[in-house]
Amino acid sequence: MMHGDYYLEQLGIQRWVRRRPPASTAPPTELAVDAVDSAPALTATPVASGPPVTPPVSAPQLNATPVSAAVPAHLATLDWPALQAQVQACEACGLQSTRTQTVFGVGNARANWMIIGEAPGADEDRQGEPFVGRAGQLLNAMLQAVGLAREEVYIANILKCRPPNNRDPRPEEVALCEGFLRRQVALVQPRLILALGRIAAQNLLKTDIPIGRLRGQEFSYGESGIPLVVTYHPAYLLRSPAEKRKAWEDLKLARRIIQSASA
Repeated sequence: MMHGDYYLEQLGIQRWVRRRPPASTAPPTELAVDAVDSAPALTATPVASGPPVTPPVSAPQLNATPVSAAVPAHLATLDWPALQAQVQACEACGLQSTRTQTVFGVGNARANWMIIGEAPGADEDRQGEPFVGRAGQLLNAMLQAVGLAREEVYIANILKCRPPNNRDPRPEEVALCEGFLRRQVALVQPRLILALGRIAAQNLLKTDIPIGRLRGQEFSYGESGIPLVVTYHPAYLLRSPAEKRKAWEDLKLARRIIQSASA
């Protein structure tokens, strides 16, 4: 991948290059080894080279019945422009009184990957686009590390308006905004959803299981069983760079799921 080393560096993944052996002992060779690729992936599937990995107790219950993604009747027939107009006109939860503008979503409207985060922050509120600023730059690097440009995916949030002072979304706000996101998913029809952060993961999966126990597994969303993978939010990774290696494992899991579906 062009510039692959740069994007892995942004994720905190060190690449090791084996030195050339002396000319007297062997022909010159060079092998680039991604250090993280040598470790077994932390997925719900047992690793072939070691003992089976036991998933969290609650995880099979989440996988047993896909999370419903039914679209409310008044939104079910809306196309992209009509849906965005509904979002812009919405005053159901009261956040319109403190936001600058709505943050609808951006990207490829028929993308294979759909990225879902929590809610707009200050930068997003000013620009009207999800995941800009430093967190957006890191997300772009994360996508590039698995061979994706930002323009190839669709990016949205649980909430379309910024909560004051970037506080966590309230349950009633999520419930009132959920229909918009469900219609976005229905329009995109992604082959995979990547949930960024605890708020997005727990609301999409309707669970209070900690994000550390949701990572490394494949879940199903909606009646069509869209594969869903959970990873850390880029803003959290900026504060906790040591967790970037785990995020890289999650991205590789998502990539394997997509590749397996295409095989």
